[in-house]
Order: sequence, then C-alpha cells, then structure tokens
Amino acid sequence: MAVDTGLFVAMTLVYLVLIIGLGYLGYRRTKENDDYMVAGRKIHPVVLALSYGATFISTSAIVGFGGVAAQLGMGMIWLTVLNIGLGIFIAFVFFGKRTRRIGHRLRAVTFPDLMGKCYGSPFMQYAAGIVIVLGMPLYTAAILIGGAQFITSTLQIPYTTALLGFAAIVALYVVLGGLIAVMYTDALQGGIMLVGMTILLVLTYVQLGGIVEAHTALAGMSALVPEALAAGGMTGWASMPAFGSSIWLTLVTTLVLGVGIGVLAQPQLVVRFMTVRDSRALNRAVLVGGPFILMMTGVAFTVGALTNVYFYRDQGVIALAAATGGNVDTIIPNFINASMPDLFIVIFMLALLAAAMSTLSSLFHTMGTSLGFDVIRRTGTERATMRPIRLATVAMIAVSIVLAFIMPGSIIARATAMFMGLCASAFLPAYAHAMYSSRPSLKAAKMSLVTGTVAWFAWTAFVHVKESAALGLSNLLFGVPAVLSAPWQDVDPLVIALPLSTAALLVGWVLDRHEVTADTEESAGAA
Repeated sequence: MAVDTGLFVAMTLVYLVLIIGLGYLGYRRTKENDDYMVAGRKIHPVVLALSYGATFISTSAIVGFGGVAAQLGMGMIWLTVLNIGLGIFIAFVFFGKRTRRIGHRLRAVTFPDLMGKCYGSPFMQYAAGIVIVLGMPLYTAAILIGGAQFITSTLQIPYTTALLGFAAIVALYVVLGGLIAVMYTDALQGGIMLVGMTILLVLTYVQLGGIVEAHTALAGMSALVPEALAAGGMTGWASMPAFGSSIWLTLVTTLVLGVGIGVLAQPQLVVRFMTVRDSRALNRAVLVGGPFILMMTGVAFTVGALTNVYFYRDQGVIALAAATGGNVDTIIPNFINASMPDLFIVIFMLALLAAAMSTLSSLFHTMGTSLGFDVIRRTGTERATMRPIRLATVAMIAVSIVLAFIMPGSIIARATAMFMGLCASAFLPAYAHAMYSSRPSLKAAKMSLVTGTVAWFAWTAFVHVKESAALGLSNLLFGVPAVLSAPWQDVDPLVIALPLSTAALLVGWVLDRHEVTADTEESAGAA
C-alpha cells in the first residue's frame, strides 16, 4: 500500500520543525561541559522517564523484536516482564538513586567517568570507554538499519538515501545540542511513540475480529509451524518452545535474558540517572516509565505474533513466509503497509522514526563522549574540550553508517541482544560493586571487567554458532563453525560471561581484603 505522499510530507515537516526547534533550544542552553554531557543535572522527571523509555525502546524493539515475535511467538512477552521489572523498577530504585547521588558527588559526566572516579582509576575509565567505542557501533548500526528499512519500504526510495538522510538529521542536533537537545527531543518522540503503538494495538485487534478471536486463532495455528522451527523445539506461536531446545535457548538466553539483564548496565541509560536534581525525581519517573515500557514492548511483541493470523487469513501464508527475502526485520513494516489505513501508516512511520531517532541520538552522544572525553580527552578549558567531543561524535557516527551498509539482514534483534549482553558481562558486576560498597575494590573491578569482556568475546567468536559461523575465526583456527556442539552452541555468551565476571569480582575482592589484612597485621607487628 503506497503512502499518501502529500500527507506524509505535511506531517513530517511539522515533526521535523518540532525536532529542530527542540534541538535548537538544547543548543542555546548548552553553555558548559555539564550541559553537553549530563543536561545540566536539572532535567524534569517526566522528561527523564520519556527520554529513558524512548532511548530504551527503538526500532530494534518494534521492528526487530516484533519480527522475532512473528517468527517465535508470544514467548517474547517474558522480555516485557524483565524490561519492566529490571529495566525500570530495579534500575531506577536500586541503581538510579545511588548513581545520581554518587555521580553528583564525584561530578561524573559519563558512565566510564563514573566508573573511573568510583574506583579512583584511569584504567577503569579508559577500559569502559574502549568497550563502548568498540561495541556500541554494532547496536547503533542495527538501529540505523531498522529506521532505513521502514523508510525504504514505505516511501519506495533507495535504501542508501534513506539511511544517510536519517543519520544526518539525528547527527545535526546531537553534535550541536548535546544531551539537553537529546533529552528534549526524546520526550517528544516518546509521546509520538506512545500514540502510535496504542493505535497499532487497537487497529490490529479490529483487523482480526477482537482480542479473544485473534488469540484463539493464533493458538489454533500450531500445525502450521514450519518443519525447521518444529525440529528446533517450537510448539506454536501462543506457547513457549520445548524446554532446553535450541529455540528455547535462543529465546530465553539471548533475547529475554540478554536484553532483560543487559539493560541494567547500558551506558546511555545509566547517564540519565545523573541528569536530575534529586532522588524524588527518580521515584516520579518510575510511574511514567513502567506503563510506557509496557505499551512499547508489550504491543510490539503481541502484534508481531498476531501478524501470523493476518497473513494467513489474507495471503494464506505465515508471517515468516510473507517476509521480504525471508528477513524477519521486514515483517512489521510489511504488515503495516498491507493492513493499515493510509493515515496510520504515516503516524506509525513517524512513531518508528521517533523510536529510532531517540535511541540513535543517545547512542551517538554516548559514543562521542566515550571516545572524545574518556578515551582521548585533552586537558584544557571547558570550552576547549567541547570540540574534540563533537569531532569524536562525528567520527563514531561515520563508523556506524559504514557498519549499517555491510551488516547482514535479520540482524536488528541479534545486534541489540549482543551489545546488551556485552555491557552486562563487562560492566554490571563492577557497576553494582561501585554503587553498593563503601570501599570498592579496584583489583576486583579490573578482574571483573577484563574477565567479562574477554569471556563474552571468546564465546561469541568460538562457541555461539550464530556469531561464530559468521565471523569465521573458529573455522579458520579449528576447522569448525563452533568449537562446542549443541546445546552449548545455542547458549548466549551472557549466560557464560556474566557469571564468570561476577566470580572474578568476588575472587578479586577476597584477594584485595586478604592483602589489606596482611598489610594491617604487618604494620601492627612493626609497631
């Protein structure tokens, strides 16, 4: 279904005027480093909640994970449960308050800066910054791909034009306006996303005859599960895969746990806790953030699974068969274009662009500050340090665009889970230790960060077959796509690397305490 070009142009112009206006407002209010890096530490709690949620939810959740839900079914709803329980409640209440308080006291302005100052260690700051610089472009490229794919399928314009134009618009206000511009535009984009996803849920149920009828029809389609998926353990789109099967391991360890746990240590989200005045603002933000995440992920995963009912009734095929070239990332765009009225196609396109732009802007900002401030920072005046950070942001945007052109199809959900798993493995134990210990151990933090990072990369490159086969290192060195057989090759790197990272932290802490005790006894003996 072709979108009404005049309607689209009119609504998009209004949207862009608002975005540019908010970006300019952020630029005008950005006077010092704190303004550019942490929005002056005076953001309103509603703006925080919408910005956090809009950054958290991107095209990866709507297009990528929605497409995976179309392929694997309603089991993806467990990710919504973890997103709300861990990503909102635990993150804000148990991590957010301490991050805000400690970050304000130490005057930290980035996540690596927070880690470095908590442990009094340049190594922790540089190492965390390098992990972000190396890992985040993968996630950023996935977001670019999702937005560009929908623009291409809706407007029938070249993919290259869609991707470059999309990246350029976001880059403009991020580079100039910093985090104030990012969070102001995030709040607007979050509101657009909420409207779009609410309408999508209602129209989907109307298309399928109602809530009960839609889910009854989905449950009755179990016999249509493709043989390859059934052999992997899939039992239907309204039920979980067989326990312990390869599909169950992928769904649970990679998608649900990888993203559900990984969100706690996302640098672009952690820094938002340092943008408000006090802890009461975080409490108020939870009341907005929880329902927002429920509507974003819950709707995407539900509608994704229900596309099977629509395509089977309309075209006689399941959603995966209706995907362009078998690419699951095209299922949601194809469903919208085939089933929805012209006006909603435009509204949803704006919602999708808002989701992608809100996450992209935060990732651009985080990559730029990590490279320019944490990795290659120069000493000088406050004004002098702004230039290298902006240049670093432009450089990281260019890297992400190049990756977006060379990454394969059906990559959005997997790239998201990979980056979030990496962050959890590398950062989460040391981050929790820094927030909850009165005397955090540098030795323990170093051991944890290095162990988690190395273990994650090793399992990704040599064991987890979805990545190891594509990378080719295992095949080059050992002659096999993965060095371990099933079920290990289906277990996500997070499930291995995070426990090892945690164990390394505990070992380092014990060794550190032992050394302190020994030094104390030696001093006492000498006295």
